[in-house]
Amino acid sequence: MNLNLTGKRALVTGSSLGLGEATAKLLAAEGATVLVHGRDKERAEKVAREIREDGGSAATVLGDLADDEAAAEVARAALADGPVDILVNNAGFYRHLSWAEATPDEWRDTYNVNVVSGVRMIRHLVPAMRERGWGRVVTIGGGLASQPMNTHPQYNATLAARHNLAVSLARDLKGTGVTSNVVSPGAILVEATKELVTQIGPARGWGDTWEEIRPNAVDALIPNDQERFGEPEEIAGAVAYLCSDYAQYISGATIRVDGGLIRSAF
Repeated sequence: MNLNLTGKRALVTGSSLGLGEATAKLLAAEGATVLVHGRDKERAEKVAREIREDGGSAATVLGDLADDEAAAEVARAALADGPVDILVNNAGFYRHLSWAEATPDEWRDTYNVNVVSGVRMIRHLVPAMRERGWGRVVTIGGGLASQPMNTHPQYNATLAARHNLAVSLARDLKGTGVTSNVVSPGAILVEATKELVTQIGPARGWGDTWEEIRPNAVDALIPNDQERFGEPEEIAGAVAYLCSDYAQYISGATIRVDGGLIRSAF
């Protein structure tokens, strides 16, 4: 399937590793010029270089989206060589904290990074999409938005906010040719996930090697119909589809890519 992204320019926030990296690489493979964003210059340039070595088009934009002026500079850099047609709000973070450990300051910091940072980029980039009559905003959310855990409550809440703002934006973009949607991953096997599960696995009786730990971790933590962790490329595939002309009639939607982890028909 040709997603017809040739000629489009895409900014993927937090794309120097993990889900963002996989998304940037797939959008580039589908013909988009990708702006790889991160705070670490070396990591971001490595991703952009790999995209170019594979025949794609990529440049880097650096900056901390949690800061108003730095986010504005990221937007200016992204727009320096042309319009941004696609915004993938992927950047975010969390710490594994209990309710007792998650202080009000932690809640504020997490909300600023995970929610307000995305709002900053929307405000900088979406008005021009509206004027041109075409654009895509894809927000990376998560199953914890609707099925929160008892731990890291500050993160669960920000995911719910990300889902909510994306749908509100879709309503505001009515009739403009710009869509706003959410891709909601389950547990995806990025390096940080593998590292965490490997660390806690032996103490929880899941085994000593990754081959032993992996299926037991799935059963204990993320029981799903596919009986495995997801892969970053599977999230990237959903994002790429939503960015294509095939998805013009999809807006305000949440596309779950979680193997059936969330037990809801709606």
